[in-house]
Amino acid sequence: MNRWLVNREQPSPNWDERALPVSMVVLHYTGMQTGQEALERLCDAEAKVSAHYIIDEDGTVTALVPEDKRAWHAGRSYWRGITDINSASVGIELVNPGHEWGYRAFPEAQMDALLPLLADIVERHDIDPANVVGHSDIAPARKEDPGELFDWPRLAKLRLALPTPKAKMNLLYDNPGAFYLALERFGYDIADGHAVVRAFERRWRPNKIEGEIDGQLGGILFELLLERDMSDRGMLDDND
Repeated sequence: MNRWLVNREQPSPNWDERALPVSMVVLHYTGMQTGQEALERLCDAEAKVSAHYIIDEDGTVTALVPEDKRAWHAGRSYWRGITDINSASVGIELVNPGHEWGYRAFPEAQMDALLPLLADIVERHDIDPANVVGHSDIAPARKEDPGELFDWPRLAKLRLALPTPKAKMNLLYDNPGAFYLALERFGYDIADGHAVVRAFERRWRPNKIEGEIDGQLGGILFELLLERDMSDRGMLDDND
């Protein structure tokens, strides 16, 4: 961690040892009424939850758990074959009341603090942009954060996350099962079909979240898979 990116440290007792190398960043919102309430919970041994960092709405960055330790932020989750997300990820909490307490946009000061911190983490751990994800991506049946108001395009412009592709065509899969299998191939847990479609929309089409498969979603998913496959092919060619 670069010390200049962190304003203060408040160690949380809620951590253990990693079993996997860091290959992901998971972004959350706190979903509590105040930032102080969230900070106290993340540092409460009885709560058994934590994150590596929490960023307040005024841009204050607090380090809670060292990055070489396993913070307890992801819960039961899955992404691209990994089930122990806590071991494989750095968790960042963004103070926001969330959908329960008055969900709102993330302030400029908060985003301005997040971006250099995230860039530093991604560079140090050589994290693929496809593995910078939201809590709802890895736990679609349980979570909605950081939600549809989070500025993923801003991260994508800095190559800190995947950009949302423009669907070049509407693509209707032969049946819902085919769409779910494509989602699984991209990385999602598809155990709850309706929930995973909503999570996909929340991330890739935030202006329309219905949980129903349509041609536009099919087109977006097709482009995401195509881009990923081309990227993987390029990596193989470089190693030939």
